[in-house]
Amino acid sequence: MSDLTTLLEVGGPLAALGGGATYTRAKYPAAYWSTVGLPISTARLLGSYTSVMEACGLTVAPSRLRVLAVKATTRREVRPVPPRRGIIRPTSTGLRIRLRLAPGQEPADVAASAERLRHAWGVHAVYVTTVKPGVVELRLVGFDVLRRVRMPRKADTGFLKVPVALREDATAFVRDYRTVPHQLTLGATLSGKSMYLRHLVTGLARQPVALVGIDCKRGVELAPFAARLSALATDPDQAAELLLALIKEMEDRYDLIKARQGIAPGTPDEEITSDIWGLPDNQRPVPIVLFVDEVAELFLVVTKKEEERRDEMVTQLIRLAQLGRAAGIYLEVCGQRFGAELGKGATMLRAQLTGRVCHRVNDEASAKMALGDIAPEAVGAACAIAPERPGLAVAGDTSGGWSRIRTPYLSLGDAAEICRESAHLVPDLPALKPFRPDVPVPAVEAPAPALQPRPVTD
Repeated sequence: MSDLTTLLEVGGPLAALGGGATYTRAKYPAAYWSTVGLPISTARLLGSYTSVMEACGLTVAPSRLRVLAVKATTRREVRPVPPRRGIIRPTSTGLRIRLRLAPGQEPADVAASAERLRHAWGVHAVYVTTVKPGVVELRLVGFDVLRRVRMPRKADTGFLKVPVALREDATAFVRDYRTVPHQLTLGATLSGKSMYLRHLVTGLARQPVALVGIDCKRGVELAPFAARLSALATDPDQAAELLLALIKEMEDRYDLIKARQGIAPGTPDEEITSDIWGLPDNQRPVPIVLFVDEVAELFLVVTKKEEERRDEMVTQLIRLAQLGRAAGIYLEVCGQRFGAELGKGATMLRAQLTGRVCHRVNDEASAKMALGDIAPEAVGAACAIAPERPGLAVAGDTSGGWSRIRTPYLSLGDAAEICRESAHLVPDLPALKPFRPDVPVPAVEAPAPALQPRPVTD
């Protein structure tokens, strides 16, 4: 009886501790990783590093000098040499460690063994990046960071740079318009495409940038941001006029650049430019970012007259995509599908959109429209996105690289409030003044009537 009592006294706290750890791991994975997962994974890495590298085929035969030194000083067996390990640096989401590759190895060898390393060291995922020739960095992620998105405190921010989502390796996905000027974003209804758009708008709203919107769904997506928009078109007729105004603005900027190029002989080369970024600060026009929500609405036609208008709008969009970067005009095109079935010019326009973000789609063909021509292996990852995870997407570019990302939640009210607070940053562009949206004045509730004192009577 006494043994049973002792067992219950010892086992009760252990069971409670195990249950608490399981609950913390499910509900608060970051806290579990910092307290339990990090020490365990570090111990596994340190204790099994050499044997794991040997099992993964990441070791090389030792040099002759090393063999002679080992035989001369000890009697132990001469084992293959693994990559030299650097200092383990813990993070809030995992571990980072640098490896100096042995002669004859390449980063692809380590990347091919990432899944084996994940299981050997008990982490959620392992990602390999090249730091410099001969040195790679292993980023070990301790838990699924995309299940509950928390953006990192430090991100690569700057002018025309917006940290808009979190990558699966716990780094920030930054939309850099100077590097990737135009982008196509696809996603089905309730896939998180609108949330992605909100983060882009609010991130740019705090910068000296002109924001222009085309929302042919009567403005239901972009109208809440009207306080910060320089122009907004809510139907195809307005969109056609707005695109013509943007083309005229682009041509005027090219005239400005050409005038700057026609300077006197003997001027230093650094003052000669082919885009607006080489102009002096006092002459450089403000950048313009054009958001096109539900681009298919610009392609759909019913009558012959609408077909002519469609062809004209598509031509203007293609011109902006081909020539707009040097003039400081950038495109952000969103839709549910985007392919040749939309009509003439659709494929040509898509080819000009360097960046691609594909949220959950309804069929494989839609994923191929977004990613098939730049990263075919990412099509399967886009088709595997579950409906229970809105905001999850696959981001790729024309370099062939791709990664999973997820946008954190941002309510429409908070996004609209950020735009209202940044309304003073709307630049003065005379060409876009006719398209400036009307900003509704919030209704002020009338104060309740004061209570009148009742006279005291007998």
